[in-house]
Amino acid sequence: MYNAFFGFTQNPFNMSPDPAFLFRSPQHEEALASLIYGVQSRKGFIALTGEVGTGKTTMLECLRDFLNAQQIAFASLFNSRLTVEQFFELLAYDLDLRCNRLSKTEVLLSLNNMLMERAGAGRTTVLIVDEAHNLEWDVLEEIRLLGNLENRRGKLLQIILSGQQELDRKLEAPEFRQLKQRIALRCTLRGFSAEEAAAYVNSRMARAGLKNQTIVTPRLLDEIHFRAQGIPRLINAICDNLLLTAFAMESRVATLEMLDEVTADLRLEYPGKNPFRPDSNYPEQVLRRPEVRFRAE
Repeated sequence: MYNAFFGFTQNPFNMSPDPAFLFRSPQHEEALASLIYGVQSRKGFIALTGEVGTGKTTMLECLRDFLNAQQIAFASLFNSRLTVEQFFELLAYDLDLRCNRLSKTEVLLSLNNMLMERAGAGRTTVLIVDEAHNLEWDVLEEIRLLGNLENRRGKLLQIILSGQQELDRKLEAPEFRQLKQRIALRCTLRGFSAEEAAAYVNSRMARAGLKNQTIVTPRLLDEIHFRAQGIPRLINAICDNLLLTAFAMESRVATLEMLDEVTADLRLEYPGKNPFRPDSNYPEQVLRRPEVRFRAE
């Protein structure tokens, strides 16, 4: 809606996990390199964890692009609320196994045969499970058992478990100690620092066609980072709404007042702000934290 007004060729703050907009911060570079290394080295189990909105799904999209480019077969399960039967059915569907997909026994036999054939040709196979923190114990145990498929060169199936920090806590439970011991690589994503957040916003605007942007000032970027607590998804939501507000007011520069309105509308909670109250009038409910001081430009 605001693209033409500001000179963008596309939306810079789309909420979808688009690898074309990947911001290669050191932690994201390290996470992607670890995922690729784990697959190529046949490490078996790899865990990718992080707070909500830190970019886990984007990392998985980048990994899928790599797997497609390398012609590596993979199954990708995005809905982890599954029974054991549904898990094997979806696994067989994604890997195009020629068997009765409703029979766990036939799926396992067909999967083993496929993995052995691919391993004999020097190729590997990958299973990606997103939102793995939601997996039930029996499904997670079946996934652990799939990790037993191996030959002398390594694991036949590379399994990537991606989830929120609850996944780390789940793996600490006594009943999951066998799976915990099998995880060869762990990657963790955190929120951006203030410098990373500013570079992230500027990078997305540049890729959308606006280099050296002057819409959001450095001091306002600092405040956006604080209110979003460095979480990329929240930064996207704030900036998208901020640009829309500036466009509606026919202003080519975003202001603190606009940011106040946006964060109130999004009902964001951050240190120093009173909790949202539905019966409040939002201009009065936006309380600035008294200790905040913008740095001199």
